[in-house]
Amino acid sequence: MAKLLYTTTPHLQTLHRRTFHLLSTTTTTTITATLSLPLFKSPPPPPPFFSLYSAIPRRRRFSASALDTANDTPKLNDATDAVSDARLEDEYPSGEFVFEEFSIWKKFVVKLRMLIAFPWQRVKKGSVLSMKLRGQISDQLKSRFGQGLSLPQICENLIKAAYDPRISGVYLHIDSLSCGWGKVEELRRHILAFRKSGKFIVGYVPTCGEKEYYLACACEELYAPPSAYFKLSGFAVQGSFLGGVFEKVGIEPQVERIGKYKSAGDQLTRKSISEENREMLTRLLDNIYGNWLENISAVKGKSKDDVEKFINEGVYQIQRLKEEGWITNINYDDEVISMLKERLGVQIEKKLPTVDYRRYSAVKKWTLGLSGGKDRIAVIRASGSISRVRGPLSTPSSGIIAEQFIEKIRSVRESKRYKAAIIRIDSPGGDALASDLMWREIQLLAAKIPVIASMSDVAASGGYYMAMGAGAIVAENLTLTGSIGVVTGKFNLGKLYEKIGFNKEIISRGKYAELTAADQRPFSPEEAELFAKSAQYAYTQFRDKAANSRSMPVNKMEEHAQGRVWTGTDAASRGLVDAIGGMGRAVAIAKQKANIPQEKQVTLVELAKPSPTLPEILSGIGSTLVGVDTTLKNLLQDMTSSDGVQARMDGIIFEKMEEASYGNPLISILKDYMGSL
Repeated sequence: MAKLLYTTTPHLQTLHRRTFHLLSTTTTTTITATLSLPLFKSPPPPPPFFSLYSAIPRRRRFSASALDTANDTPKLNDATDAVSDARLEDEYPSGEFVFEEFSIWKKFVVKLRMLIAFPWQRVKKGSVLSMKLRGQISDQLKSRFGQGLSLPQICENLIKAAYDPRISGVYLHIDSLSCGWGKVEELRRHILAFRKSGKFIVGYVPTCGEKEYYLACACEELYAPPSAYFKLSGFAVQGSFLGGVFEKVGIEPQVERIGKYKSAGDQLTRKSISEENREMLTRLLDNIYGNWLENISAVKGKSKDDVEKFINEGVYQIQRLKEEGWITNINYDDEVISMLKERLGVQIEKKLPTVDYRRYSAVKKWTLGLSGGKDRIAVIRASGSISRVRGPLSTPSSGIIAEQFIEKIRSVRESKRYKAAIIRIDSPGGDALASDLMWREIQLLAAKIPVIASMSDVAASGGYYMAMGAGAIVAENLTLTGSIGVVTGKFNLGKLYEKIGFNKEIISRGKYAELTAADQRPFSPEEAELFAKSAQYAYTQFRDKAANSRSMPVNKMEEHAQGRVWTGTDAASRGLVDAIGGMGRAVAIAKQKANIPQEKQVTLVELAKPSPTLPEILSGIGSTLVGVDTTLKNLLQDMTSSDGVQARMDGIIFEKMEEASYGNPLISILKDYMGSL
């Protein structure tokens, strides 16, 4: 897995962005370098120097159980993983949701609070919470007027609905999901937790792949229309290589790769996959496939062999899915609603009382008696690409801005209100300096109060670096993490320039002044030597810091580094992660470390609540005249704020949203040249 970061010299900014999620958007995930359309036509060719750093870890208190595991020789087998996971389970509380009936007095108090609630927080008795889960799901909180789905708000809605006497059940429309497996696992956990309330939860799937079914089958009942598109055919991952393309157009990538699993260099220089890259991707794929088989077989009461056999038959007929128990029945949406009416005693000619995701998100936990604990735990969310300072186009959803994140960390450290803090991370990394500055602040906070890092879909490279400042790291089974390695180099565009008639002259002073500027020629022997030494030095610094942070011998960390990306389960068995679970477990561990009884209620204080922007407000009330193109904003943000060393999970992937796709300036040269052939 590799992410190409195209950095430039000052004043010549770059274009590089696309969060990579293995197998996160479709059944077949492409690890590829897409030649995408540039935003601007034929810009002057920029210096083709790129630098890729990943996974700069940080210091962290290492658990005894994980330390024992780390000292064992890592083996890629289920037995080793199971033993390690069992040790972790013994050390930390599970944080499993326990539904408890309210006392008569508390029920009375809740009813009083409902009477005094604001009109927009009121819900009709006997209502069904209806939520449509499709597309991207953010790990950040959304403002009232914000667009899209928010994982924490979906999960909170399910918890509220479990206790809300006005809610009779939940109706979930599950469509094509574009989030990673970490978020899907968290959602699935909350669906199963809701079922403990005794209320019904019904799923409806018009289109369904492996990820959608993995989530939907957690529902008590699952329906699909006769024309539903089911595609349960297995998982695949593919790699694409630019070596042959560059050779044809006259581009020579000069790559210095440290870490045998660092595939960015392979994708630029090779024409086929390396054995190391194949090994890494195969292990990741096996983990995802194995986890899917295990959980599907458990919830459907089938053996893993039977589930795998069914998958290998390529079944797509809806009738057979019903006959073999994969879905409850075949019904259209209106028929399911009619069944819900009958179940709730609603007359067929009347409308089913429902409350949607957005409106129910306005219902306060206080109203339902689910808040009010004296002990406070701060929750700081960090999602997206990491940058050091806020740019002119930054918005509350512009990724992780280090200076803003640090302000929040310091406010918690300087306050006496909080007993613990949880850093929720969903990031492939970014600016290495920014990652280091945030790591330092997290360390300082961890010296005062317990700090727990909770990983979502991905927390690799700079994201992993941040997590290592915490006192414990919690990841989902399929969180993508690790990626400790370095790739650096430049593109020699001399032959391409000759073909297109472009010339470049440089006047310089200093032996290495042309190191990044001279893209019209290859490295000189002295320059190549300097590049090799600097790459090795950077890798050594990253690896040693990771080893120190995890209280692990350097030679042991070397086995787990080398640019390799791990799933959460494998990372835990190698001492890179302390426990497997979601936010619930992170809260439970925070309580444990803060000496708060597990049964005692605490108040989670979100420090990253967004304030709605004017475009969001206008969009939220239905305006079609004013809007902000998020893709364009992010694109321009990257172009105006990208400089310095990057610490990101690898992946040669460019931004692509809906029908628009954008590449970097180098790709624009390729496109223009190839279009002229």
